[in-house]
Amino acid sequence: MGAASRMGPGYFPIVLASVLGVFGMISIIRSFVSEGSKVGDLAWKPLLCITAGALAFGLLVTPGGLVLALPALVLLAAMGSAESVYDTRSLLVLIGLTAFCILVFVKGLGVPMPIFGSWFEGIVPPTWQR
Repeated sequence: MGAASRMGPGYFPIVLASVLGVFGMISIIRSFVSEGSKVGDLAWKPLLCITAGALAFGLLVTPGGLVLALPALVLLAAMGSAESVYDTRSLLVLIGLTAFCILVFVKGLGVPMPIFGSWFEGIVPPTWQR
């Protein structure tokens, strides 16, 4: 783990977890001590839509690549909000977000995620796969 003067690979995660644990304990103690409004009903639609988006991303990223998984994530998660608008501007933002994530994460940082998954074999050149 190391020490503050000579940090090892486990030092930062342990310190971060400890700080977050302390903040969590303070929040729990405050919730029992202070008065506040009651917690409302659970918002099922947003919870299910966001969960479905995360699951769809996880299931689609390997066979479909980022070009299918990321739009599926965004569209499913957006369905949980009554304020979501699906128009040309939203479509352009989604395309831009997908391109940005491919450039930053796959090309820039080298995250090993396929841009086009196995469903696109034979359709796109192999050099476009990653």
